[in-house]
Amino acid sequence: MSVAITGAAQRIFVTGADGFLGRGLVAALAREPGVQTIVAADVREVPQEQRLANVVYVVQDVRDPHLGETLAAHAIDTVVHLASIVTPGKNSNREFEYSVDVLGSRNVLEACVAQGVQQIVVSSSGAAYGYYADNPAWLRETDTLRGNTTFAYSDHKRLVEEMLLAYRQKHPALAQTVLRIGTILGERVDNQITALFEKPALLGIKGSESPFVFIWDEDVTGAILHTLRTRHAGCFNLAGDGALPLYEIAQRLGKPLRQLPAWLLTAALTVGKALGVSRYGPEQLDFLRYRPVLLNTALKADFGYVPGKTSSQAFDAFVAARAAQGRALVRTKETA
Repeated sequence: MSVAITGAAQRIFVTGADGFLGRGLVAALAREPGVQTIVAADVREVPQEQRLANVVYVVQDVRDPHLGETLAAHAIDTVVHLASIVTPGKNSNREFEYSVDVLGSRNVLEACVAQGVQQIVVSSSGAAYGYYADNPAWLRETDTLRGNTTFAYSDHKRLVEEMLLAYRQKHPALAQTVLRIGTILGERVDNQITALFEKPALLGIKGSESPFVFIWDEDVTGAILHTLRTRHAGCFNLAGDGALPLYEIAQRLGKPLRQLPAWLLTAALTVGKALGVSRYGPEQLDFLRYRPVLLNTALKADFGYVPGKTSSQAFDAFVAARAAQGRALVRTKETA
């Protein structure tokens, strides 16, 4: 069990601070009353014109053995660990991704323990549960984490959570808050999932509803701010209420849903990857077919945070934001 911490976080170190979530969080922290120090760390240097006046920016890899020295130099009491490889680059490889996701997380934990950090907040993922046909209809925090070994992101999130469990048992003085985040949507989100919704037709798999649980990006920031204020420790699914099956998403977008047999898609992905025309292999089939559906009861009842948007509202807000940007997703008679 973690020890109780009194008082809100005051000196905060953020890894992956120049990533999508990191930028939003750092901006929110800069407005947060009572926060004395914000250290924003990333492997990329933040351009001077994008820096906030009351934030300390450092260029530092999560694998850097001198990370603890940075924590000590700023008397950090809380670390928010966001750094991970969500969408690998074209020339990425599994060894590199493991070194950042898993070994980097271990390095962050070791630095926290060595420097007496009070709390670490970790952005995990619903992917840690894995993409399996026998997943419960609604996953709870007590369900087994079975991240797929064939899917690096899912596998690494599981491995990091196993590491976190070991640290909770061995180093209870370091409080942990682990947020298992659903599919993030926001006004400026562009990722593998949002790319699916931009296609003229949505691709589905026969026999699978492929339900999505969404969380608005500002709700992710809100949940992190909540734990920094309350110091509430534990593992929590972070998702909006409800889920949207792929057929309903297609209906809302006014686009056809083309459902193909799993065997046909497996063959197409296998050939496409072998020929180099697709970066994705047959393992991606389960990514769409067996979506982890996160129940957020503990988030609301135990953690005390209620997302501002449901899954349905988050999707509608995302579609509206795209339209406002001149990137309309909804197919009308004029665009058909």
